[in-house]
Amino acid sequence: MDVVQESSGDDAQILTLTISFRGHSEVLSLSSSSPIAELQETLYEKTNVPPQLQKLLYKGKKVNLNPELTLEQAGLKDKAKVQMLGSTEKQLEDMMDADNERRRRDDIMRARTQKKPPTVRMPRSSLVSSVSYKFHSIIPLAHLPSPESATTYLNKLAADPAIQHVMQKHRFSVHTLTELAPHEQPHLLGLNVNKGEAIKLRIRTDEYDGFRPYLEVRQVLCHELTHNVWGDHDDNFKKLNSQLNKEVSDFERATRESAHRLGGDVAVYQPDALDVDSEAHEFILGSANGLSGETLVDTVDERRRRALEAATSRLRLEEAEVENSCGTAGPQASSDEAATAASSIKSSPLQNADPGSPPAAGGSA
Repeated sequence: MDVVQESSGDDAQILTLTISFRGHSEVLSLSSSSPIAELQETLYEKTNVPPQLQKLLYKGKKVNLNPELTLEQAGLKDKAKVQMLGSTEKQLEDMMDADNERRRRDDIMRARTQKKPPTVRMPRSSLVSSVSYKFHSIIPLAHLPSPESATTYLNKLAADPAIQHVMQKHRFSVHTLTELAPHEQPHLLGLNVNKGEAIKLRIRTDEYDGFRPYLEVRQVLCHELTHNVWGDHDDNFKKLNSQLNKEVSDFERATRESAHRLGGDVAVYQPDALDVDSEAHEFILGSANGLSGETLVDTVDERRRRALEAATSRLRLEEAEVENSCGTAGPQASSDEAATAASSIKSSPLQNADPGSPPAAGGSA
């Protein structure tokens, strides 16, 4: 144990110390035999930094602030230049207030998360529609690679807010949503069995190394949902199919605009995919062949017109391509084939078919 040797009063001398604190300097004159506590108290009076928060640096080293030591025993010399660090009482109070405020907010947020959410009572009609108008089962092809990923993909389609919107609006109910194997029916993109008993979608790539683009498959799904009402690809079918695609675009545009309003965005018209697709579907529904030939002086209107014409043409082409790849209607589809395809949903081939087996019966285009 170290023994501190106290200096005798005869050896005491006056020390002149220069204390620097935050750009200001104080010159103090104290006896070398004065205790550290006296120096700290003097610094407290001049800087408002409590002794317990004071730190002194002399020649790059911390000064031992044992209050029982003298200045000489602490190693301080005459004309020493000392740097002081520390927080004032006001700063300490501000930090404590900030910490208390943070704790208060944390307590409020914790109470909110633990609070039981209010029970929302839906009208009986809403309950019935949410239960009835949906895909009642999701069945991937278990003999194909990554059935878990296929299930996730199909579930995303079934839970798509825009798809749910049109199903509720038109009261569509589909018993089974499943997939088509590319090698079994390479010419088909979709098939609706018995007006909603099952909808089969080709969600995989030809090489089975991934999945087809989501928006393309969703457009095929809208096409097959239309077959819940119309079997043949006649004018009635085309009108409803375009209506469903337009409602999907309108729904997503409204959702996007609502989010923009909540975020405080300024509404400035810029023709994007959702705007143009929605308006293009209106032209298709109205059997329009394009816009009138009148000259538009405004540059924005001119850009909008060109984008709309291009989108209208593209959407007609896409719907035609989907129609040609649909196994639900057409000259080669028959009621017997549809019945056979329906039975395949209920039997084992969906779960146990061999990847190299011949194409499944039913629904061929």
